[in-house]
Amino acid sequence: MIVLNALESILSIVLMVSTGYFLASRGWLDEKISKTFSKLVCNLGIPCLMVSQFMESFDKDKLIHLSKGLFIPFASMSICYLIAVAVSKIIRIKEGRIGTFRSMFFVSNSIFIGLPVNMALFGAQSIPNVLLYYIANTAFFWTIGTYEISRDGKSNKDAKIFSIDTVKRIISVPLLSFIVAVTLVLLNVHLPKFILDTCKYFGNLTTPLAMLFIGITIYSADLSKFKFSIDMLVLILGRFFVSPMLILILSHYSAIPLLMKKVFVIQAAMPVMTNTAIVSKSYDADYEYATINTVITTIGSLLVIPIYMLILS
Repeated sequence: MIVLNALESILSIVLMVSTGYFLASRGWLDEKISKTFSKLVCNLGIPCLMVSQFMESFDKDKLIHLSKGLFIPFASMSICYLIAVAVSKIIRIKEGRIGTFRSMFFVSNSIFIGLPVNMALFGAQSIPNVLLYYIANTAFFWTIGTYEISRDGKSNKDAKIFSIDTVKRIISVPLLSFIVAVTLVLLNVHLPKFILDTCKYFGNLTTPLAMLFIGITIYSADLSKFKFSIDMLVLILGRFFVSPMLILILSHYSAIPLLMKKVFVIQAAMPVMTNTAIVSKSYDADYEYATINTVITTIGSLLVIPIYMLILS
């Protein structure tokens, strides 16, 4: 019965992803439209969702209490990064892929895929916990993660972790909207109903558009370039076993709410961050390596989520 409930929890996700795949195969959707979906989700859907949910679900005291859970994602990602560095040396990752491998190993797609998935699994009440994980994930990716990827580039060996470009990337639209939403709650500001309703309508676009995007990505991926290797196996273990298990271990010794624990585990078991391939290409690194692993782990996450739902149950 538990297994059935776990499978049913992601059935709607699979159906939406399958719909995106089918429509792409029929020529209704293509990569150009997927980029539009990506922009709509990150720059409209998620910001509106954050504002509407924070204003409806939180007050100052509840928000301050929730922030105590930040320690777990920061600690787990720090440990996971150290493991990634050690593993990359042990299995001798190919030159030009070392930093990309490490970045993919320890950070996940916590907002673009993580938020819609958690909403489908746990409902809108999971959003604040998703955003806590997102803060840590964003900070790590746009500093250490980006630094590691940049070192793979042909002309970026002396890249710096902290720079103006890094700051600009960290201050993304989703993060800014999160800061605005938190500020409004802390200042006890109440927005007019028509603004909240508008935010809610746009926020409801987040999950379906994100799932359609994944379907298009899977269809568009050139899997002929896929070659199974030891580093891919290790990466899959890092994403779907090491990262979520670190969360389970740390949360076992921390007094955090059960919902927060479940959300953090699912967030840690999300696929490779979509921006990895984009950043890799911008630094003239092996972006095809990043793209293939993003697609493989995205497909794999659909199989892994029911397993962790079973464990968490």
